[in-house]
Amino acid sequence: MSLGSRVLIAVSTAACLGAQVLPAAAATESDTEVVSRGVTIPAFYHPPASLPAANGALIRSEPLHLALSLPGLTGPLPGRATRLMYKSTDSGGEPVAVTGAYIEPSAAWKGPGPRPLVAVAPGTMGQGDQCSASMGLEHPLRLNGQTVSVGYENLAIYRLLARGVAVVVTDYVGLGATDRLHTYVNRVDEAHAVLDAVRAARALTGASVTAASKVGLYGYSQGGGASAAAAELQPSYAPELTLAGTYAGAPPADLSVVTEAIDGSDLAGALGWSLNGFLQSDPELRPIADAYLNDKGQAALKDLSTMCVGDALFGYAFTSSTKWTKDGRSITDIIRSEPKVQAFLDEQRIGTLKPTSPVRLATGTADNLVPHGQARDLAATWCAKGVDVTYKAVVLPSLGDALINHFTPLLTDQGSAISWLTDRLAGEPARSNCGSMPAQP
Repeated sequence: MSLGSRVLIAVSTAACLGAQVLPAAAATESDTEVVSRGVTIPAFYHPPASLPAANGALIRSEPLHLALSLPGLTGPLPGRATRLMYKSTDSGGEPVAVTGAYIEPSAAWKGPGPRPLVAVAPGTMGQGDQCSASMGLEHPLRLNGQTVSVGYENLAIYRLLARGVAVVVTDYVGLGATDRLHTYVNRVDEAHAVLDAVRAARALTGASVTAASKVGLYGYSQGGGASAAAAELQPSYAPELTLAGTYAGAPPADLSVVTEAIDGSDLAGALGWSLNGFLQSDPELRPIADAYLNDKGQAALKDLSTMCVGDALFGYAFTSSTKWTKDGRSITDIIRSEPKVQAFLDEQRIGTLKPTSPVRLATGTADNLVPHGQARDLAATWCAKGVDVTYKAVVLPSLGDALINHFTPLLTDQGSAISWLTDRLAGEPARSNCGSMPAQP
């Protein structure tokens, strides 16, 4: 399937679901407005100069229009949404404002106890502020001649809402909020943003979730890494939260392996987002980047910093990083030669800590974009630590295209993943299969 066909399918699907095709927005000279690829970012997303002290504290909230919504007898279907900004702490220990959304479902929760809450960690959306998941709820499709974004996480969110589960979704550090660049695949930033989203949802006036509500985490791809990292960090960062279960689909647990896999793939733009995120997280890496990246590489990083997934598919599919470097070596080769960069990636490794709650980890056996082997290794590592792991190898034939090999398990396994998670929210015990984990294919 060609690149154009894949993007057209995504665009057509979103349009059929009622998405809005937006005209190009004019640039503005106003100091108070931020425009990203023709999209004016609402003033809500501009963080204040000072932030509250407590992690998860609400900074502001406002009603959020769900584009895919119908009137119902008990309120809009599938629920009523609220846009959020809350305080978190980044990997450097500094306070940061994070945006997201909370959705109160119209459907009743039919399980025991109060209505549960699931924090959804979005998969890769891009690095431009207009790509954020909360904006994707309001605009499932943006197509204005300058950017293409699809809110594909809406499907999982709506499936959870249909079961009476409240949902809070994070935009992560720097995605949406306009004060910094998104620290793509930074495990600490992402984990903190996910856990603090739960705290923010509990603090929201009018939300039906309470301190007694069971909590689950859900994420695939970038979101799978974020939910996995959050499960690991919860005991130390958010000990007051008790997790009923975590779904981590196709987690990028070992970035050294993942960065090599995405280089030259149809989602090669994600390599640029990764490098941008590394440099945002650790400015001491900048001299190393400047020493190796040529003018074309530097321009690509700047260009990608405002792009969503659709933009990167059109602009950078199948690009090799050897075109971005002064000496023609790949980014992977440069990482291997630079101990400081390798040490940074080692710090991002998921699996060094132990979740204390059940985890369902799924990965497609044909996934060669976020390679199956490194995700399975995470499951094995956790099993060795005594974690209650339900491991699912999603066995599918290779479809020849890395992005399709990665995306297909998201769709084929999503129903089972949500059922597993809602069973944990209903109080049913998990059944670890660590003892019968299949051998590495």
